[in-house]
Amino acid sequence: MKTVRIEPRYSAWRDEARRLLAQGVLPDSIIWEDEGSEIESLFGGLDSDTVPTPAGPLKIPRQFLELAELVACHSHPERWALLYRTVWRLTKGSEKHLLQIMSDRDVNRLNDFASAVRRDRHKMKAFVRFRKIGLDEESGREQFVAWFEPDHHIVELTAPFFAKRFASMDWSILTPDQCVHWNGRKLEFTAGVSKKEAPDSDALDDYWRTYYSHIFNPARLKLKAMQSEMPKKYWKNLPEAPLIAELTSQASLRTGEMVEAPSSQRAHVSERIPAGVPKPAPKPIQVNPVEVLRQADTLKLSEIHDQADHCRACQLHDRATQLVFGVGPETANLMIVGEQPGDQEDLQGLPFVGPAGKLLDEALSEVGIDRSQTYVTNAVKHFKWKRREKRRIHQSPSADEVHVCRPWVLAEVLKVRPKVLICLGATAAKSLIRSDFRLLEERGTVEGCELAERVIATIHPSYLLRIRDSTQHQTERAAWIGDLKLALVA
Repeated sequence: MKTVRIEPRYSAWRDEARRLLAQGVLPDSIIWEDEGSEIESLFGGLDSDTVPTPAGPLKIPRQFLELAELVACHSHPERWALLYRTVWRLTKGSEKHLLQIMSDRDVNRLNDFASAVRRDRHKMKAFVRFRKIGLDEESGREQFVAWFEPDHHIVELTAPFFAKRFASMDWSILTPDQCVHWNGRKLEFTAGVSKKEAPDSDALDDYWRTYYSHIFNPARLKLKAMQSEMPKKYWKNLPEAPLIAELTSQASLRTGEMVEAPSSQRAHVSERIPAGVPKPAPKPIQVNPVEVLRQADTLKLSEIHDQADHCRACQLHDRATQLVFGVGPETANLMIVGEQPGDQEDLQGLPFVGPAGKLLDEALSEVGIDRSQTYVTNAVKHFKWKRREKRRIHQSPSADEVHVCRPWVLAEVLKVRPKVLICLGATAAKSLIRSDFRLLEERGTVEGCELAERVIATIHPSYLLRIRDSTQHQTERAAWIGDLKLALVA
């Protein structure tokens, strides 16, 4: 039995695993430990310098490498052994299709680890709150610091998101495990620190509390769901947290007041008009979507996003809360296009975050696709709806509305240039493939479409949500999963 001590990073495990595989070292003969671990092994260490470098490249599935990068960030000490055992089975055994066997104990555990890391990254993106500490007089850039306590080693993997989102300011994110710093040019990583190194508050805290009070909807309050999305462990670091107890305790009273209020005051913010004030005339078209598409090669994706926010080419913007543009890496190999935003997407300004989005997340995880590495968008950028009592019910966009919005999604395709493009639903397929596309007859891999190396058309997850018969739901879901797996075929 030999002990391998490595720096707790994916690249360190990858290099060590390659050497061990080349020597043919069995998984059961290795004890993996993080370098710097307080527990010293009872067994001797393995001198990696004596292990030969592989003679040729190992044929390791890309799906595993992407999964391993996530699993390596998990805090469980057995992650390295689990990864090595799995890659051994993939390369040395006869289990080339192991990752498709979701019932396998190792595969199931790998996916559980990866899902936990994805959730932790999502929480970090959602609950990091920067506090201003000063201004660099030489550069004129504002400086901010945030404190966060992740469950896993996700700082390095998640830092590029913040560098892109907050590129115009200098900032540091401090955590007990690792810290990251951005100066407008590059990311720098340092050792973790204690919370006392982070500022307690700043003037921006008041803005957060005002914003949270404004968007809080007592009629939609579901405490269990809220605590699932915003666990109490994060409350102590959120400036809006002190308001939660007060707002939730008053929820029933405020809901009653909303019900008793005049209908004009009960309306959604997108159609709420003060009494006696005439409805404003529609704003004129401020940008030409077709002209933006012509200039797409010279524009950044963020600039196209900004232009789309000023589009008035159709009337959907009048009643929508906000534009919902695509999100994801501009270098993504996979792009997913749905129909239009729903109620939750309209409120949050992000695609696929409602019930259909949760179903899509589950399916992508099952297939082995990392949503964080996928560009996700819609064929139409504003929510079209009608009111049914207190609810806003989705309405399908018209052919004209889809046509008018088509330049925006085409511009996204041109900037991302995905290798694989998935159209979810007939609206997306008719927008991008051809106007007379028949989804149920032509679903699957689509030939003759030059928007990507592989184009796939399948049903929209909202279709599954409408199926009440459990047997039919299982059948349709299995077929949908089969379509999504086409994105993985080499």
